[in-house]
Amino acid sequence: MKLVRYGPAGREKPGIVDSEGKIRDLSRVVKDIDAETLSPKGLARIKKANVNRLKVVPGKPRLGPCVAHTRHFIAIGLNYSDHAKETGSEIPKEPIIFQKAPTCIVGPNDNVIIPKGSLKLDWEVELCIVIGSRARYLEKEKAMSAVAGYCVCNDVSERHFQLERGGQWTKGKGSETFGPIGPWMVTRDEIKDPQKLDMWLDVNGKRMQNGSTRTMIFDVAHIVWYCSQFFIMEPGDLITTGTPPGVGLGMKPTPQFLKAGDKIALGIKGLGEQRQTVVPFKK
Repeated sequence: MKLVRYGPAGREKPGIVDSEGKIRDLSRVVKDIDAETLSPKGLARIKKANVNRLKVVPGKPRLGPCVAHTRHFIAIGLNYSDHAKETGSEIPKEPIIFQKAPTCIVGPNDNVIIPKGSLKLDWEVELCIVIGSRARYLEKEKAMSAVAGYCVCNDVSERHFQLERGGQWTKGKGSETFGPIGPWMVTRDEIKDPQKLDMWLDVNGKRMQNGSTRTMIFDVAHIVWYCSQFFIMEPGDLITTGTPPGVGLGMKPTPQFLKAGDKIALGIKGLGEQRQTVVPFKK
């Protein structure tokens, strides 16, 4: 299933994408694509619904974040061997965990706002895990049972804040609009192997990232298991899992960063595509 949220920001409705690519209104089946819906019981309720009898959503509505009311937005750093190499970093022995503020989450095609004081705005196409069951000290072989599905995430990053302002990476990762997710959440049963997904990102029509989840150092199951050893995750929580090479920071001989007016396009095979425009900060 492809679950989507559509409509004006803050007033999105739940939907499902049918076999012809049309959005069907799920409002009579579930209230939202949130923790309750993403639980095994919630997903089972949607599976029982006759999608073809649901109302077709007319036109091309704005797509909101594909998951609502996320409380915990976790991120994994330097998780691609080829990306670690381009940054000159050692291969991590354990997953590097940091946080993205849930308030940074926006729709897949919403504008990316340049934060105040930004000097080095960067892009990162990433596979994002959507948690569907409470995860607390999971056994490794049962880790995947906690996964509801996956979506595309652009882990927008401000490298000056992240690397040159002292402290943790978090301050360079959580500004408003730094977490576009969607266009939809694809349930786990539709993705046979999350470690065989091609991914890409363009800036102004030029291919910058062209990678695959095959080069992830720590796979999806390991990440979910590992995170559960340190904190509890609940349905609706997100884990964005790292990026392949081609980020602006790694460009040689001169790093390249985003500026107002730039157009970003990105996608992952089977999970859809995003489109964003970079805009200046306004009060």
